[in-house]
Amino acid sequence: MSLKISRRAMLRSAACGFGSLALTGLCQQTAAASSSLLHQRRPMFPAKAKRVIFIFMAGGPSHVDSYDYKPDLIRNHDKDYDFTGVRFGTFGKKSKRKLMKPLWDFKQYGQCGQHVSELFPYTAQMVDDLCFVKSMHTEGVAHGPSTLFLHTGATNLIRPSVGSWITYGLGAENQNLPAFVTLQPSSSKGGPRNYSNAFLPPIYQGTAIGKAGQPASKAKLRNVENNSLSLDEQERRFNLLQDLNSIHLAESPEDDQLDAVVESFELAWRMQMNAPKSFELEGESKATKRLYGIGEKHTDDFGKQCLMARRMAESGVRFIQVNYADESTNPRWDQHSNMPKHMDHAKATDKPVAGLLADLKNRGLLDETLVWWGGEFGRTPFSQSGDGRDHNPRGFTTWLAGAGVQPGISYGETDELGDTAVGNKVHMHDLHATILHILGLDHEKLTYRYAGRDFRLTDVHGSIVRGILS
Repeated sequence: MSLKISRRAMLRSAACGFGSLALTGLCQQTAAASSSLLHQRRPMFPAKAKRVIFIFMAGGPSHVDSYDYKPDLIRNHDKDYDFTGVRFGTFGKKSKRKLMKPLWDFKQYGQCGQHVSELFPYTAQMVDDLCFVKSMHTEGVAHGPSTLFLHTGATNLIRPSVGSWITYGLGAENQNLPAFVTLQPSSSKGGPRNYSNAFLPPIYQGTAIGKAGQPASKAKLRNVENNSLSLDEQERRFNLLQDLNSIHLAESPEDDQLDAVVESFELAWRMQMNAPKSFELEGESKATKRLYGIGEKHTDDFGKQCLMARRMAESGVRFIQVNYADESTNPRWDQHSNMPKHMDHAKATDKPVAGLLADLKNRGLLDETLVWWGGEFGRTPFSQSGDGRDHNPRGFTTWLAGAGVQPGISYGETDELGDTAVGNKVHMHDLHATILHILGLDHEKLTYRYAGRDFRLTDVHGSIVRGILS
């Protein structure tokens, strides 16, 4: 005897089953990620730093015009020299190029005697706290590949970003806030891949606050505030949801997946109640705002980003990226035909960055925070299109400050003209390995199995730069 049932009746009776299937899928996607992030994990060995603030100078600031003083470049200004090309069509070929001396004068600062040009007078006052790495070299000669390589260790593949690896390795320091925040990132030159989790669980993706080109005052954590309901009503609804979840948990006490979903709801609620306060700058003193250049024409916007970074560090965010970027075809420091424009960018960033360092130091946060400043590559010692400079991945400067590095030192060097790293060379893979080491993570053991292979930030490369460690 056949049993006839209408389609409507079948759907009505199976509705709960469909809901169960949907919940099961949600649980499988979030269980491992939610439970792992909610608990801070121990480093693999004693760490020097708890967190990182990365100040990204998009476009490649010129090292020979800022921190890498080269007397021979000045003496040989306007002379023709043979250089080996790195660009498409010139790669490996020698051609004569005209040398161009720095556009700004250098002076020595601090007890360490570090040379700094007129571009960075405020940062120059902090050189005894800085660790300069002047022998950087990297992969990729165009902005897109090199920027992606700086952030992920790969020029053209989908790989997790530095911040995602760090969050995966150490978890969250503050369970009420995102563990990885990127302030006003650009949508180009790698875009979201620069703060992506790639194949790591989604919860390790960076949380973007604002976007490049948007005023810092409008940079907010999206979808956190609910202006349509009062806080009391929001809390009432959340408590009702958790009561219902508790009933489900009581019926299935061994269901770890359901428990992880409930924990994710709790995390979202804590972020909704706590995160907005961490981005509010109104309560900061006038003296603190002056320190960052807030309220001044050139420095107001980036000063707000840097102050927000300090607040994030103070609140326990694990990895904070401050982006000096925009959405134009050529990133901000990319002066192929107008090197004097470097001064505009220096005016916008110098005082805020120095203010951030001083503020962290005064509050005792620099002792447990690693600050990293740099771009995706440097610029050539020869001229391009008159008064510009081309990209240079063969040799450039970055600096570190704070926990885990020796202050007031200069490590490595480029050749006499500033073109190529020649002494104590530091590849970007080496820098990544060193940053992980300072955080108590072994770059060779911090791996994630995906598609049958154990992946890591440094791939099969990288050595710790022990000469800069404190």
